Parts: sequence; structure tokens; C-alpha cells
Amino acid sequence: MSTPPVTAAPRRNTPFGVALASLVGSALEWYDFYLYGTAAALVFNKVVFVSSNPTVATLAAFTTFAFGYFVRPIGGLIFGRLGDVLGRKSVLVITLLVMGSASFLIAFIPDYSQVGVWSPVLLIVLRLIQGLGAGAEFGSAAVFSVENANPRRRGLHGAWPSSGVYLGLLMASGVFAIVTQLPEDQFLAWGWRIPFALSAVVVVIALVIRLRLAESAAFVALQEENKAPTTPVKNVFRYEKKGMLLLVLAQTPQNVVSSINLAFVTAYIVGNLKLANSIGPVATTIGTAVTMISLPLFGMLSDRIGRRPVILTGMIFSALFAFPYFWLIGGGHAPAPITIAIVLSLGIGVGAMFGPQAAYFSELFTGAGRLTGLAFAREVAGALTAGTTPLIAVALVAAAGGSTWLVSIFIIVAALIGIVAVVRGGETRGRDLRAMNVPELKASVGSFR
Repeated sequence: MSTPPVTAAPRRNTPFGVALASLVGSALEWYDFYLYGTAAALVFNKVVFVSSNPTVATLAAFTTFAFGYFVRPIGGLIFGRLGDVLGRKSVLVITLLVMGSASFLIAFIPDYSQVGVWSPVLLIVLRLIQGLGAGAEFGSAAVFSVENANPRRRGLHGAWPSSGVYLGLLMASGVFAIVTQLPEDQFLAWGWRIPFALSAVVVVIALVIRLRLAESAAFVALQEENKAPTTPVKNVFRYEKKGMLLLVLAQTPQNVVSSINLAFVTAYIVGNLKLANSIGPVATTIGTAVTMISLPLFGMLSDRIGRRPVILTGMIFSALFAFPYFWLIGGGHAPAPITIAIVLSLGIGVGAMFGPQAAYFSELFTGAGRLTGLAFAREVAGALTAGTTPLIAVALVAAAGGSTWLVSIFIIVAALIGIVAVVRGGETRGRDLRAMNVPELKASVGSFR
């Protein structure tokens, strides 16, 4: 009598492996983001977009910053659909390669003085490629983390991609804080290129980690039950439009507050307050380090009391802090109050809004198109608010004659939009991620299945 063959048990992901894979990919995405935002404020307006008017040059540099956001929804739709049909792991690898290659090549862009108009053209092309790849990076990492987590710990484990965002920002601001110590002529000639070239190191590390992953447990379960979606784009646009709209509105205040801190304020400190180039990156380095710690704490808190109250706390704080933030930034023109303002705005305001976000947004969508809906809607929000905020803020300061009161009102309006959306949207904690239709999903709140 023959012995039946022994089949190997399917490989499972460990919580540490999932957290590490989510961290490094999100770190690369936002390492690139902060590098570009900082370079737009300090470098591209001088060596790529050359103009006799400094405000015009800065606006041109921030316009390309926005371009990358405008193509991200396309990337979210393309790669989100791929992730819903073929699996999360494939997208985690593809987005990493697309994003990382474009960022690395930015390091070798020639200056305007060398090739003229081809300098901004090359930069715009690479920024667009970078945006396409980034379009599903956070969404894929968020869904992958949440689908592999214990249902009662989704907030905590879903916070790892968010922490990866601030790890990337911490790395980028740290590297930029170092290279801005160079004499200005050397910094503008070659120093700014070093951080972009170093992105290759992050790509290699992240690729090795992600190739070792198994597929998401929830996606495998859908495949085994023959429920893996074949038309996720059709599903989300036909049945889950309300979830996408809620996501866009809930994402708005976090995008605005983050972009003010991570892109606009450095340009304001240098251009309006006439302070040293290094003050903004150093203050942001400290703020991002604090936020890296606060994100999983807020995520864990959302596992205990719900996503909605934690996110609302961040939105309300950001609205109340909008005017004190700029009083601290401009008060005394000193590094200490600038750092305090950025630490509080990021660590509390953004931390509370962003920490539970992966779990909250994943729980908004059914298994029929979760990654497509999340990635596309989140990047639509990014294109509408995150990419345009630095541009809007520069224009508002110019319109107010150098004052920031219009920017503070802009922050308050964004926070109010998010507050209304989250209040009306209801609680999502504990929804069954295997639900394949919206009524079933909403009825499963608190089931922890």
C-alpha cells in the first residue's frame, strides 16, 4: 500500500516580516516624497526652474511637485486592480521598482545651465514615473498589513506602513540636514544629488524583504473560496462610490497638514523668514522621529476605542492649532519654537489622523475591490490636496502680503471637511474583511472575524 505524498504546509507571513516589508516600502515612497519637496524648496527653483523672480521659480518647482500627485490616481487604478486580481505581493514588488528607479535617476538630472529646457523636462518625466509607481504603494502595504493582522490588532499592525512613511521622511530629512551644511555653491552643484542616489540602497533592501513574503492570508482565502475578484474596478465604481468619497474627504485634512509641514514650511522659513537652509530639515527630522513613535500608539488606541474618535481627535487638534502653529514658526525667528510647532502638528495632529488610517480605509471596502478602491481614492485625495497644498500655501502667503493667516484658515477648512465626513461615515472597527458586498460589510461591524 503506497503512502500518500506529503504536501508542505503553505508558507505564512510572520507579523515581523509583514511589518518590516510594509515599513521599508512606505519608507522609500516617502523618502522620495520628502526629498522632492525639500529639493523643490531649496534646489529646483535655483538650478532647474531658473527665473529672475524667486516666487515664480518656487511656484514652478512646486508645480512639478503637484504633477507627481496628478498621475498617482492612475497608478492607483492600474496597480490596485492588479493587486485585487493577481495578489498583493506582485504589486508590492512592482511599485517598489518603478518608484525607486525614477528617484535614483533624478540624482543625475543636468542643471538648466547645462542643457536648458531639457532639465525641467527630464525632471517632470521622472516625477510622473515616480508618481505612477507611488500610486498604489501605500495602499498595497496598508491592505497587506491589515489583511495579515489579527482582527483585534488591525489598527496597530496597519500603522506600520504609516510609520514607514515617517521613517522615510526621517531618513530624507536627516540626509538633507547633513548635505545642507555644505557651502551653498557645493550644495547646489552636487550635494543635493546624494540623497536621491542613496535611494538605490533602500530599493535593494526592500526588494530582498518583499520577495520573501507569502501572499496576503485574506487574499488567499478569497482564492480558495473562488471569490477573488475579476472586475474590481467595475465593482468599486458601481457599488462602493460612497466609501471612496468618504476616504477622499477623510484624507483631506491629513494631506493638507502633512504637506504644510513637509514641503511648504521649509520654503517659507528660507524665503520669507530669511533663515538658514538647515533649520527646516532639522526641525522636520525631530518632528518625524516623534511621529514615528506616535503613529502605532494612535493605531493601537483605535483598536480599543474605535477608528472614528482617534481620527477626529487629530482633525480637531489640527484646526485649533492652525493659528498657534504659525505664531510659533514666525515668533522670534528661532529654531526652538519652529521645532515645537512642527513636532506638535505632526506628532499629535497627523499622528492621530494617520495612525488608524490603514485599518480604517481597508475596512471601508469589500473584498470585491479593496485595494483598487483604497489606492485610487487615496491618490485622488492626494492629487486634489497633498500635491496642491504647497502651491496653494505659497499663493496665499503672497496674496496676504507675506502673512500666513490665510494658510491657517485653509487648514481649518480642510479639518472641518474631514470632521463632517468622519462623523457621518460611522465606525468601521471590526468589520469582516471577507465580506463581498457593502450591506454585508456594514452589518459586520464589531464581528472581529
